[in-house]
Amino acid sequence: MLSKSQISFVNALHLKKNRRDRGLFLVEGTKSISEFINSNYQVDSIYCTGSSLEKFNDLSPSIKLHEISEPELKKISTLNTPQDALAIIRIPEKTPLRSESFLDKYTLVLDGIQDPGNLGTIIRTADWFGFSQMVCSDDTVDAFNPKVVQASMGSLSRLAVHYVNLSSFIKEMQLPVYGAFLEGDSVYETGFDRPGLIVLGNEGKGISDSVIELIADKITIPRFGDAESLNVAVSASIICSEIKRRGL
Repeated sequence: MLSKSQISFVNALHLKKNRRDRGLFLVEGTKSISEFINSNYQVDSIYCTGSSLEKFNDLSPSIKLHEISEPELKKISTLNTPQDALAIIRIPEKTPLRSESFLDKYTLVLDGIQDPGNLGTIIRTADWFGFSQMVCSDDTVDAFNPKVVQASMGSLSRLAVHYVNLSSFIKEMQLPVYGAFLEGDSVYETGFDRPGLIVLGNEGKGISDSVIELIADKITIPRFGDAESLNVAVSASIICSEIKRRGL
């Protein structure tokens, strides 16, 4: 049975400030939790109903397993319709970014993305296309936000997400910088001659002015219909697909 203090502790992790202060975040659903168990992340504890208990038979002794009822799970879940399990996982410690880790590869760079669903979908997309890391501006939504984690469907366990001062980062890396705009060279005709950074901007405002001035190659996804714009997660998918289609 869950105590009031346990319920309070888990619910506190719904908020960014508490996640950062305690170095913990939440993952819900047996499949996603399993992805993190089999990754480099450190799983602290799992709360699950009796029906899913057997799915966690071979856990490391360091992971605390709690059997709870469905009404108790509902009290700690971030979802309107909770799944069968919820895990508390440690946020990895920040590591210094090394310029060599960005050489000879393409890296998605997100500038001010605010919608958790968009970020989670972009993380899942990047994982699908074999990207190993992503860079976000400091004002991009928290990657450990429960809605981001849910939308990433376990892909966050395999893809490192770094938060930086974007202008300073781009200047320091000294890599080719491609930016997604409504107007620019068609993504299907862009040479992508040298691997570098691919910047995608805020859902409403686009790429910030301080970053625009650092972009050498403006690219666009050609429009054939009458829609005003593309969702940023959809744009990321198309760009990633085109890069990988060429074997880059």
